[in-house]
Amino acid sequence: MLGGLPEDSHGRPVRTVSVDAAWSWFERWQATRDRLLASPRFQRWAAAFPLTRPIARRRARQLFDLCAGFVYTQILLACVRLRLFEILAERPQTTGELARRLSLSRESADRLLAAAAALRLVEKRGDDQFALGPLGAPMVGNAGLVAMVEHHSVLYGDLADPVALLRGEHRDTALSRYWTYASSDRPVELQADHVSAYTRLMAASQPLVAGEILDAYPLRRHHCLLDVGGGDGSFLVSAAQRAPDLRVILFDLPPVADRARTRFAAAGISDRATAVGGDFHADPLPTGADVISLIRVIHDHDDVQALSILESVRRALPPGGTLLLAEPLAGTRGAEPVGDAYFGFYLMAMGQGRPRTRAALEALLRLAGFRRPRWVRTRIPLQTGLLVARSAPDSPWR
Repeated sequence: MLGGLPEDSHGRPVRTVSVDAAWSWFERWQATRDRLLASPRFQRWAAAFPLTRPIARRRARQLFDLCAGFVYTQILLACVRLRLFEILAERPQTTGELARRLSLSRESADRLLAAAAALRLVEKRGDDQFALGPLGAPMVGNAGLVAMVEHHSVLYGDLADPVALLRGEHRDTALSRYWTYASSDRPVELQADHVSAYTRLMAASQPLVAGEILDAYPLRRHHCLLDVGGGDGSFLVSAAQRAPDLRVILFDLPPVADRARTRFAAAGISDRATAVGGDFHADPLPTGADVISLIRVIHDHDDVQALSILESVRRALPPGGTLLLAEPLAGTRGAEPVGDAYFGFYLMAMGQGRPRTRAALEALLRLAGFRRPRWVRTRIPLQTGLLVARSAPDSPWR
C-alpha cells in the first residue's frame, strides 16, 4: 500500500471512488434535475425548444389527465348507464337519433358524444354520425367491465377525502361495508343478503381473469381442484368445462357456498362439483384436491392473515400438490399504476390488504412451506399475475 492507496497486482497505486461518493454525485444530479423540472422558467424554455417540446407537451398532458381523471370516469359511467355502447353496436347513428334513444336533449347528446369521442369511446364518422370507438367496443356485452364501472361509485365516495383515509381517520367506509367479510368479526355468521352484492360483482368480473389463468395453466393433468374463496363458483365452472374429468370443490362462506351449488346445478356439473361452507380463517380446508386455487384472495389480507391462509392451503394439499396463486401484482412492468395506485388505494378504502410484488408473494409462499414458486406468464398481466408453487412435506421447506 502506497500513501494509503490500494495497489494492483504490479504494486502500482489504484485510485478508487467510494460508493458513498458515487451516490452523492448521482443524488446531486437528481437534485439539480428536480430543481430544473420545478422551475417555471425551465418549463417555458422546454415547451419552446424543438428537441424538448414533445416531452414537455406529453408530460403536461399526463399531468392534466391526472387532474381530470375523475371527469373521464364519469363520462364512461354515463355511457354505460345510457347503454350507448350497445346502441352503437347495432350500427352507426346520427346525433339526432342518439339523442332520442338516450332520452337526452340534442345539446346534451352532442356534449356527451364529443366527450366520448375525445376519450376514444366512440368515433365520429362523417359530418354527423357516431360509431363505436376502440375503447368503447370492448364494453359491448362485457358484464364484468360494466359491473366494475358501476361499482366504482362506491370507491369514489370513500376517496373523497384521501388524506383522512391515509391518516386512519375514516374507517367506516362504504367499501368495508360492501365487502362485509372485511369488517365482520364473525364472517361465517353472515347471511345471504350480506354477501349477495359482492358475490354478484365477483361473478361478473371473474371471466376477466378465468380465461387468462386457464389458458396459462391447463388443468387436465389434475384430478381435483379446490377453489378457496371462490364466490359463486364461476371459475370452477369454467375449469370443469375445460377439463371434463376434473372434480371441483369450492370453499367459501356458507351463504356464498349456497349460491355456488345453484350455479353448479345450472351448469350441469353437480355430479363432480361440491360446495363447502366455512371460514378459511378459522376452519380447516377440505382435503382431497391435488391443486388449489387462490384467485384475488391474498391481496385482500394483511401479511399475518395472508400467511395463515397459505399455511392452511399447504396443509390441505398432499406433498407435491400444486397451488395456483392469481393476483394483480404490484410492480408489473407496463401496469404499475394498476397495482400500486389503483389496488393500493382500493384496499386502503376497503380496510385491509395490500398489493404485493412477485418477490413479496414468493417470500410468503416459502414461509408457508411452498417450494419452487414460479411465474407463469398470462396474456394480459394488467388483469392478473399467476404464480405456481408446490407444497412441501409437513416440515416446511425454507
